[in-house]
Amino acid sequence: MDTSRRFKKGNESEVLIQTETNREVLKNAPVENIVTAAHRVAGRSVEPCLFGQGGTCCRNCNMGPCQIIDGVEQMIGVCGADASTVAARNFARIVAGGAASHMDHARGVVMAFLATAKGEAPYEIKDGIKLRQVAMSIGIDVAEKSKEDLAIEVGEKLMAEFGQQEGGLSFVKRAPKPRQELWKKLGIGPRGVDREITEIMHRTHMGVDQHYENLLFQAARTALADGWGASMIATELSDVMFGTPVPIRSRVDIGVLKEDEVNVTVHGHEPILAEALGMAARDPEILEECKKVGAKGINLAGVCCTGNEILMRKGFPIAGSFIQQEVVLATGAVEAMVVDVQCIMQNVSRVAEQFHTELITTSDKAKIPGATHISFDEHRALDIAKEILKRAIKKFPERGKHFVPVRSMDVVAGFSHETINYMLGGRFRASYKPLNDNIINGRIRGVAAIVGCDNYRVTEEMHVEIAKELIANDVLVLVTGCAATSIGRTGLLSPEALDQAGPGLREVLEAVGCPPVLHMGSCVDNSRILIAATEMVRTGGLGEDIYQLPAVGAAPQWMSEKAVAIGQYFVSSGVDVVFGPTFPITGSKVVSDYCFNKMKDVYGGSWHLAKKPSEFVNIMVDTINQARKDLGIDKKKERVLFDMAMRRELGSPAIPDAGCGGHA
Repeated sequence: MDTSRRFKKGNESEVLIQTETNREVLKNAPVENIVTAAHRVAGRSVEPCLFGQGGTCCRNCNMGPCQIIDGVEQMIGVCGADASTVAARNFARIVAGGAASHMDHARGVVMAFLATAKGEAPYEIKDGIKLRQVAMSIGIDVAEKSKEDLAIEVGEKLMAEFGQQEGGLSFVKRAPKPRQELWKKLGIGPRGVDREITEIMHRTHMGVDQHYENLLFQAARTALADGWGASMIATELSDVMFGTPVPIRSRVDIGVLKEDEVNVTVHGHEPILAEALGMAARDPEILEECKKVGAKGINLAGVCCTGNEILMRKGFPIAGSFIQQEVVLATGAVEAMVVDVQCIMQNVSRVAEQFHTELITTSDKAKIPGATHISFDEHRALDIAKEILKRAIKKFPERGKHFVPVRSMDVVAGFSHETINYMLGGRFRASYKPLNDNIINGRIRGVAAIVGCDNYRVTEEMHVEIAKELIANDVLVLVTGCAATSIGRTGLLSPEALDQAGPGLREVLEAVGCPPVLHMGSCVDNSRILIAATEMVRTGGLGEDIYQLPAVGAAPQWMSEKAVAIGQYFVSSGVDVVFGPTFPITGSKVVSDYCFNKMKDVYGGSWHLAKKPSEFVNIMVDTINQARKDLGIDKKKERVLFDMAMRRELGSPAIPDAGCGGHA
């Protein structure tokens, strides 16, 4: 089903607009001829390069670029590199780029964490229980240590893992033992967070590693350094510092902007700045400044994954996902868009300058022409946040003609691993056993993660269509990143959506009060899913390793390199992953066969390629069904009520007499 809409204004050609709200805003925008990514895609006179799309364009030296055609001797590289070498090199570099973004994000979190523990930043250690759990999981003795001293020790140990050259990463030890042994056997256990990026860049330099399989092993190692290293570090320490998410209601879509408040959108991926803005927005000094200009307060709204961070922990609304960032500004109702790093289109500067909106960059790594730059420093976080908000307040009286759509949707977010554990088992018996039991008895078919970006080149709301089909088939769906926002816009992140779930899934989730799709956070928070999968294995009944779980992942509209890095650390952890509608290795038959087939023999999980929602769902449900069959739980068993005679026939020890210490 094609849920996209076409937008036509004036004499412009028709443009694909993926959401109803985008269409509504652009139709009513107070400024004519606003150009967005949708217009740029529609206006291109040529299709994407097939060599680049299939991964067989090589520009790693100055004798090229070389366009390689698989199997054609005359179309190998000048150096002799064939399609398999070039595709594997390019894939490895994509993984390196994506993993590096998460690694640098995590480094910033650790630096802020240490500053907080030392009393040098305005944040606090909010989750002392999780701090102790994290400390014990990485081998630190927690006895007789203050919260601050323990946090410093945790921060320093994890910071050292970024630069270490040998050994292993602490959080890798959380993986099931068979998985750790496999990584050791394959020689792909990550040694240090940054170490693996350097090696990938060296190996893919002209004239170094030229064997596709060897290159792909290093890509796997680098991805593991992301998922079980950097991303997990970022998520765990963010939880300790800012609070572990719990279920919280909020709203998503552009309609969360407010007429009578100063609208400040925060866009990017790092939670440190957003947390400071949230603190400053409640400051009496800032509220008084708002009154002076006739505003009721600050309306802080997220865009992209920073939005998911502040939604999960604070309940701040999300104005838009990646494909909405320009359109949010096209309302003319935003006083300031504050950005840090990753997924920020340069064109937001051009859209902002057509209004009173000030675009403010805050990371020295990420400046944009035409933007105001205010360098963020966690040691002065609150002062800088106030300075930013005061600039936004001054813009409020300049707000001219604008259009704020009514459309927004209720969501429930905040489903961290800890929350799921608690909701299933309660405070004293927190456990994944109810989930495992209901997968075993067939009420829940399995678990699927829909993650990643949204993409202007994909004309269908793939996330939504796939999620609807999966929950109708009794599959519990986990979502992160822009996929979560996309699905949230349609109401699937609310318990009210349970009427769209299959009878088994609905019965289980109604009992615990969960929506059929669980929002687990930003793209860096995919590490939560790794922890959840490991906990399902540890709980028992569904195999001894992650690859045996009735679980699957998908990124139907992937856009960034990060998505590929995430996909590879899931595949390397034993999970089948479906990407689409394109994949950057299809120009090589050998590498395609390795990724789509042979990786299954190596890791227990492999890549899959799909183009339409129905193809995604078929692959995902078939994968879950095969895992159920392999576990021997594919056939529904009738419940049997045992009488006393049947119990005696089991030959188990006699049931003790009634008493406080007896065990049934």
